[in-house]
Parts: sequence; C-alpha cells; structure tokens
Amino acid sequence: MATATTTVVKYGIIGVGMMGREHLINLYHLCNEGVAVVAIADPHLPSQQLALNLAHSFSWPLKVFSGHKELLDSGLCDVLVVSTPNMTHYSILMDIINHSKPYHVLVEKPLCTTVSHCKQVVLAAQKRPDILVQVGLEYRYMPPVAKLIEIVNGGSLGHVRMVSIREHRFPFLVKVNDWNRFNVNSGGTLVEKCCHFFDLMRLFVGANPVRVMASGAIDVNHKDEIYDGKVPDIIDNAYVIVEFDNGSRGMLDLCMFAEGSKNEQEISVVGDIGKGEAFVPESVVRFGTREAGRDGVQSLKATDPRIKYDGLHHGSSYLEHLNFLAAIRGEGEKGPAVDLEDGLVSVAIGVAAQVSIENGRFVTIHEVMDGLQV
Repeated sequence: MATATTTVVKYGIIGVGMMGREHLINLYHLCNEGVAVVAIADPHLPSQQLALNLAHSFSWPLKVFSGHKELLDSGLCDVLVVSTPNMTHYSILMDIINHSKPYHVLVEKPLCTTVSHCKQVVLAAQKRPDILVQVGLEYRYMPPVAKLIEIVNGGSLGHVRMVSIREHRFPFLVKVNDWNRFNVNSGGTLVEKCCHFFDLMRLFVGANPVRVMASGAIDVNHKDEIYDGKVPDIIDNAYVIVEFDNGSRGMLDLCMFAEGSKNEQEISVVGDIGKGEAFVPESVVRFGTREAGRDGVQSLKATDPRIKYDGLHHGSSYLEHLNFLAAIRGEGEKGPAVDLEDGLVSVAIGVAAQVSIENGRFVTIHEVMDGLQV
C-alpha cells in the first residue's frame, strides 16, 4: 500500500494496442502501490482513443503523443512500457537507452526480432547502469508455473533431465495493420510466441541451450488471408527440440488450431527422482516421485493472493509489474528478474528453430549468436 511519503512512479506506455491497454489496466490495479500512467505514445488514432477511454474511466489524465521520441523528450515519465509491434522494439529501445534522461523500461517479448538487434540492445544497456530493462517474459509468473518452478528449485524432482511444453491454442489474434501475419515483422511464430516457452525451459533446467532441431509448417491458419497481395508466412504448428549444455533436453509441441483443448499450456518437468506438471488455465499442479509411484502423486490448485487483476495472462502481467516496481524501488533484487540476457537467449532459441525448419537440420546456438552463415 502506498503511503503519503511514497513517491508516485510515473509510467508512459509506448504502443497502446491490445497489449498496451492490457498494461494500462494492470497498472491501474496497482495504483495503491503508488503508480500512475501519465502519458502514452502511438501513431494509430483508434488505439489512442481506446486507451484514452480506459484512462478516463480510471480518472487518469493522459498526455498523448503520436511518437515515442516526443514522449521521451517530454520528461513526464520515470518508467516506460514498450508494447509496440515486434519489429519496432529495436529502434525504440535504442532511442530510450541513448536518451539523456534515464528511463526504466519494461519491453514486451520478444526483446527484438533478430539476435543481432538483441545483442546491440544488450551492449547499449551495459553503458547505462542508471536504468533497468526488464523483458516481458511473464509466463514464469503464472501461479501454476511459478509453483512448478518452486518445486523444481526445491530439489524434490532431482536433477532435471527433460522439459516438455505443449501449447495447443487458438490462432494469432488480429493486430493493428495485421503486422503479426508476417515473419519479417514478428520474427516468426517461434520467436513471437514461443520465446516464453524457451525461457521457461532454460529456467527449469538451469542451463543454456546448445543446439535446436525443429519441424513445422503453415498447414491450417491464415492460408486464405491476403494483405497487400501477400499471403501470411507464419507457421501454425511445430515440434522443437532444444539440447542444453548440462545434458538436459526440452521439447515444445505447438499447435495454433487446437481451440478444442481444456488447457492451453501443459508443462511437464522430469528429474531423475520425480516429475512435476503444470496446467494453464486450469491452474493445477501435480508432482510426485519415482519412489512413491502413481499413488503418491500430489495435486494442488495454484493461486497467488497478491493478484488483483487476472487479465489476459492469468494474473502474470500484474505480478510482472509488481516485481518490476519492486526492482525500480530497490526492494529485494538489484536488477530486474527477467533481464536482457534472458530476452536475448529466448530469441536466439526461436531463431535457431526457425532456421532449423528452413534448412532441415540441427542449428547450433553458436551459429545464431555469432551470425554465422545459417
């Protein structure tokens, strides 16, 4: 709860499409923590208006800018949320990091659409120790996922050997100017959507990726859509295998034409002495040991009493903001929980998977990270 002596942290949101407005609502539910959204920037007038309507309903006056540079130069904010289309992240982040005024930043995933751009952002940010940059890989905060992470970190599964993540869901939503229908804009489905899951794999196994093998295609969705004479090229299903430097393996099973599923995400983590599972949105966690067998499997409903707004991601965006606010105010960890390195590696795995599909072979992370001919 904010006190009379708490300084209000002023936020600006760059990009107020669907996710930008989602951030606006989450921040409103954090107003008792001493936050306020004071400015937005977006060239798209309908998005501007929808954000203004929301802010009006919250009794939050907003300064509106058509471009992010004008917002930066205004000096109105302390913290910026970047929720623009993926292909714009790089230039906007570089403008923020290189600006004379220090702004803390929460950037939506993926960090950038290419490994090269991610690396340039990382290098630029290293020269600005006065700012914090957190990447919006908020799936790790979903209550069932967070509980499974806690179980893994507690050692009750032993040394993690295998992580399997199944996402069976609906197709990509319609976005402003249909930007998410093309790889050149999004980075590709395995970057745009699946960086979340590659981040979780790395978190569960406690290691870095070595090489990736993937098979995928565009088989069902968007094939009858045409934009400016072009048919979308984003894949709608894939299998991805990731090998890590400690010998562990991860596998992603992605299908984006599977609306008839009870759970959108099913996560399985198997160690040498036990197994844990998380189900979203059921918010159920199951775990057991080899020794106890099937009859010893425990099941629980995962909740987090701190969540005041579930939103689009089962409360994880709310917790993400709560966590970042604590980092900004210097409570607990010195740096953001999800840093630029996490953002970079999650993109690198996705890029390697996309290249693997194109080339029909294993692709090493070394190839992708070092910009070798792939």
